[in-house]
Amino acid sequence: MFSRLDHLIVAVNDLKEAEANYTKVFGIESVWKGEHKALGTSNVIFNFKNTYFELLAAKGKGLGAELVKNMIKEKGEGLIGIVFGTKDINLCSSQLKEMGYSISEISDGEGIDGKTNQIRNWKNLLLPHELTRGLFSFIIEHTNGELPAVDKYSKAVLNKLDHVVINTNDADGFISIYKDVFNIRLALDKVIEHWGRRILFFRLNETTIEVIEEKNEKDSLDTLWGLAWEVDSIEEAHKRLSDQGIDLTPIKKGLKENTLVTTIKSHIHNVPTLLIEHKK
Repeated sequence: MFSRLDHLIVAVNDLKEAEANYTKVFGIESVWKGEHKALGTSNVIFNFKNTYFELLAAKGKGLGAELVKNMIKEKGEGLIGIVFGTKDINLCSSQLKEMGYSISEISDGEGIDGKTNQIRNWKNLLLPHELTRGLFSFIIEHTNGELPAVDKYSKAVLNKLDHVVINTNDADGFISIYKDVFNIRLALDKVIEHWGRRILFFRLNETTIEVIEEKNEKDSLDTLWGLAWEVDSIEEAHKRLSDQGIDLTPIKKGLKENTLVTTIKSHIHNVPTLLIEHKK
């Protein structure tokens, strides 16, 4: 059903400040600065090898502006959305309807880059609550225009989304949606004894969706938690970030064999952020 984890959305109050902070964190420039006039939002996009990262702020009035304002009012700035890409959004809609889900109409989207006046177009399909369970999530098919690519990622910059972490209180229900409905490959289902938690790994376009269960008897609820980004040299990345005044934890061995990790503690607008190097 899905071809990729298309992008992640972070809601911010001050788009200019957030862009400056994430330019330092990522070590690359944004590739797009635009607005969605019909939605009342403006955005800045950073492009990576396997996904892109969108900073979103309210600008004017519209459904998008209300979403951003409400999210920030309720939880503060931070990660608010996960978007799945498809090559055939009409087929996705038909398949979900055949499964008995109440699906909204496909909508058209347009973005205009503030510097180049380049236009990109896409189609969106919002997912119903029984499939999102508290997440803001939708499906996108890009129909016209592409984001500019980054020419080169140096060893010290973030180049790829390693994984996104989602918390849930119902791992079985999560599997029934992401594996059985969305057809995303379930690569791991394991109880980590020293955590006392069940953990799931789903794989999609070189990205892992890591799901951590803290079971309770409440209604099923899924929440976005944080991101882990891959770097080629964690030592060089750590030095680059430290030299720019960004607060990080010391480098240490990761839970996964042959990995090194560090956690970024500042400039991230409430998005828990881990850097990881996979040793060859």
